[in-house]
Amino acid sequence: MGYTSNTLIIRRDLLKQIVRLFADGKLVEEIDRIPIQMAPKRREAQHRCCIHKERAVIKYKLFPLLGYTVDDEKDELTPLSTYAENAQNRTQVKKEIMTVVDEACTSCVKAQYVVSNLCRGCVARPCMMNCPKDAVSMVNGQAQINTDKCINCGICQKQCQYHAIIHVPIPCEAACPVGAISKDEYGVERIDDDKCIYCGKCMVACPFGSIFEVSQLIDILMCIRKEEHTTAIFAPAIHGQFNLSTGQIENLLKEIGFNEVVEVADGARKTVEHESAEFLERLDEGAPFMTTSCCPSYVETVEKHVKGLKPFVSDTPSPMMYAADIAREKNPGTKLVFIGPCIGKRKEARRNDKVDHVMSFEELNALIVGLDIDLGGIPDNEARHNKKTVDRGFALSGGVTAAVKAERPEANIKELVINGVDKKAVGMMKAYARGKAPANFIEFMVCEGGCINGPASLGEMAGNKKLFNANLKD
Repeated sequence: MGYTSNTLIIRRDLLKQIVRLFADGKLVEEIDRIPIQMAPKRREAQHRCCIHKERAVIKYKLFPLLGYTVDDEKDELTPLSTYAENAQNRTQVKKEIMTVVDEACTSCVKAQYVVSNLCRGCVARPCMMNCPKDAVSMVNGQAQINTDKCINCGICQKQCQYHAIIHVPIPCEAACPVGAISKDEYGVERIDDDKCIYCGKCMVACPFGSIFEVSQLIDILMCIRKEEHTTAIFAPAIHGQFNLSTGQIENLLKEIGFNEVVEVADGARKTVEHESAEFLERLDEGAPFMTTSCCPSYVETVEKHVKGLKPFVSDTPSPMMYAADIAREKNPGTKLVFIGPCIGKRKEARRNDKVDHVMSFEELNALIVGLDIDLGGIPDNEARHNKKTVDRGFALSGGVTAAVKAERPEANIKELVINGVDKKAVGMMKAYARGKAPANFIEFMVCEGGCINGPASLGEMAGNKKLFNANLKD
C-alpha cells in the first residue's frame, strides 16, 4: 500500500513495546511510562507543537493497540495501566474494526481550495463571479476564500486562468472509495461503519497516523499465555513479507506459541474447486457473468453500496473460511487466529464464528521483534513444500482467475481482473449491476496488486511481489 513513513515507524514501535512488556510480565506496571519515554523532558518535540501534545497522542494511539477505541475512555484520569489490565481480563473483543485517534487528527484543513500567491487579482474575477455560495472575495488585490461558506465544489479552481487556486485534498477522504470518512463538527474525521468497507486505504493515507485498526493482539497473547489450544492459519501473502520458507513460517508460529499451523492456501484449493463449479453452473443457468467473493472488502462494497451486484457475486466461501474448517476438523475446540495483511478479514471473522481472532502482518512482525526471535535460526520443515502453486497465487491480483482457469481449462472463461478498487471502480460496479459486463468472470481485488499489498503489509507493493516470487519457487 505504501512506503515507510514516520507514522508507520511510531505505530510499529508501539506494538513492539507492548509485546516486550507483555512477554516480561510488565505491561500493566510499565505501560504508562511509554509516552514519557518516547517524549522525554528537555527534548524538543519531534512531530507536534510540544512534548505534552506528543505524549497525549502516543497515549491515545496505545488505545487501539490494546484493543480499545478512544471513545472507550470515560474518565481522562484513568491510567493506561487500567486499560491494559482490563484488556488481559476481557472475554470479548471490540465490535469496532477501525477507529480515529482524535488527538492526532486535527491538522487537515476544512476547506480543500486555497488561493496561492500566484493570484494576480485580475479584472475578470471568474473565481468570484462563478462561486455558487459567494465564498470568494477580493482582499487587498487578491482573491480570498471564506472557509465557512466554501462547499469545496472546485468551480473557482476550474475558472482561474492563472492556476492560482490549489486543491488541497484531505488524504483519508480522498483515499476512501466509498465516502465512509468525513469530519465532524470538531474537525475530527469519523468513520461511518454503515459505509466503511474496511479496505484500510484511509489508514495508509493519513499523514498523521491517526487512523488505526482495533487490535486483538492482547487477546491472542492471552490465549497463548493461558495455554489454550491455538491454531494459526496464515495467508499466502506472508511469503511477500518475510524471507522464510513455508516450513520456517510453520516453525516460527509454533515458537511464538501456536499449537497448530494451517495454510490458508489449503483452503484456497477448496475455494477453487467450488467457485469453478459454481461458475459453470451459473453460466448454464443463463447468468451473464459471475464475480469472485474472496476479497472481504469487495463483498462489503457490494453489501453496502452496490446491492444490485449481489446476485452476480459467487456464493463460495473464502479460503480463510475453508482453512478454518480444516483446522477445526483437526481440533474442534481450538482458538483460531487468521494471520494476514487485511483489515477486511476482521469484519469477515465477525460475520462468521469460525475464526476467533485476526492478526496482521504488522502485529506478527511486532511479535518477532518483541520476543527477540532470530529469523536466521528458524529451522525448516521439509514436509512443507515451497512451490508456487495456484492456491498460493491467490495473494496476487489475477491469482483467483488463474486458479479457476487451471481448474477448468475447458470452460469458456472471458476474464476481467479489477486490480484495486477506487471511486471509479465503484462506478463501474454500479454499471455491471445492471446485468451487463465486458467479461463472464470478474475478479475484484480492492488492494492494488492483491493481498501482498494489503493495508497491514510491511513493505511496498513492488518489493512485496519480488519477495513473494523469490520465496516460492516454480
